[in-house]
Amino acid sequence: MSASPFPAFPDPVRFWSRVRPERLALVDRGSGTRLTYAGLDREVVRWTAILRDFGIGRGDLVGVLAGNRHEVAELFFACGRLGAALLPLNWRLSPRELAGVIEDALPVLLLREGRFRELADASLVGVEEAPGLGWVDLEDAARLAVLPGDEGPDAAVGPEDPALVLYTSGSTGKPKGAVLPHRQILWNAVATTTAWELGPADVAPVSTPLFHTGGWNVFATPLWHRGGTVVLLDGFDADDFLSAVEEEGITVALTVPTQLLMLMESPRWGRPLPALRFFVSGGAPCPAALAERVRASGYRFREGYGLTECGPNCFALSSEESARRPGSVGRPVPFLETRLETADGREAAPGEAGELLLRGPQLFAGYLRDPVRTAEALTPDGWLRTGDLARRDADGVYSICGRRREMFISGGENVFPAEVEAALADCPGVADVVVVGVADPKWGEVGRAFVVPRAGAAPDEAEVVAHARARLAGYKVPKTVVFLEEIPRLGSGKPDRRALTETMEVPT
Repeated sequence: MSASPFPAFPDPVRFWSRVRPERLALVDRGSGTRLTYAGLDREVVRWTAILRDFGIGRGDLVGVLAGNRHEVAELFFACGRLGAALLPLNWRLSPRELAGVIEDALPVLLLREGRFRELADASLVGVEEAPGLGWVDLEDAARLAVLPGDEGPDAAVGPEDPALVLYTSGSTGKPKGAVLPHRQILWNAVATTTAWELGPADVAPVSTPLFHTGGWNVFATPLWHRGGTVVLLDGFDADDFLSAVEEEGITVALTVPTQLLMLMESPRWGRPLPALRFFVSGGAPCPAALAERVRASGYRFREGYGLTECGPNCFALSSEESARRPGSVGRPVPFLETRLETADGREAAPGEAGELLLRGPQLFAGYLRDPVRTAEALTPDGWLRTGDLARRDADGVYSICGRRREMFISGGENVFPAEVEAALADCPGVADVVVVGVADPKWGEVGRAFVVPRAGAAPDEAEVVAHARARLAGYKVPKTVVFLEEIPRLGSGKPDRRALTETMEVPT
């Protein structure tokens, strides 16, 4: 434990259950459960006692394989009251991949939702590091009887004690368990609610899976710290999402660009949503043409940026300024330092692309039992190397160019896939597009565009290439176009570029 512990787990549910017990804290649209802060606190008390009966205490890790349901939120706060940490497991993984995460993380308790029983059981076949570990059904655990007063006192925790362990999407190499300490959760909440002007009247949906930082820390944990309301959606369906926005009085809504495209296909899109203050897009760069379509439909829009290892809310921009600066994510949120570093190690000039480095109390604590990769991510003086390329204009406003490893060099010129994707986003007949660099004997690398056609449309390769050529320098224009029914994606909603470049059978 840190040398300077908090007096007790800094629990906003406990605080608001005493100050505003009647205020709505959590809505689970899947089960119909609606919990005030007093009701949520009672459920957290129950789970605290249940976990204690399982022997959970300080420093333990509790794994849960479940969708977006209220019990997972209750488990998060119960773990905190015991000084333990929650490990939300990715139900999109194969049994072998899930087994690798379990062997790496070594949780002392595994809880599973009934619908994932087959995946859970298969994942433990061949697990050697924890031979005595087995699964407990979440539904059975939730029904365990608890005696009044069984919850015990809250544990004192240090700022560096883990609150969550979130495994990365695994787009490259072995997945890494990012340790999110209480410090990060708290400072992200303070910075987010300050910079994005969030308060107790705000209501936000969570459709991003809870094994991803976006599910927890874009709006959920910040709003719980402010006494706001979180609406859980078990998966993303465009009609259901828009229904929730309207019926629950949602004020701020996180989406990824692909979800925005799906929302625009819904017959509910374009209806007045008087409570909605703005949509925010994250997870991947949002093409300017797509952002403009959102605004043209009558909604305010912002683009965000962050990652599991920092924030995840790292920049802020008003809706008005966002409209004037398409493609910008804004200025750094409070407490966060930024730096742009060129390939030769110098500070990038205004307008010049460089790797984005971040430093501040919103940083993670490192990768679980992995000092080598932690040292690769963090410089000796505490800067996080994000691997993302960004530009800063003369006014200090940032825009994201894309991943450093996604950039490719064609004929000696740097090509940023996000820029090409943005140019193709408004191509007639194109619903979604991802661009990757592929080897070329003449130019070294050239672009290949993977395109998902809009419903009822049939664009051809020549049309897509011509559209790009009218908007981009010649070296940026994709040399080939491959049409797909859908883009493979990671759990975070980002395109799985490795799947596209390594496993897709395409013409050369």
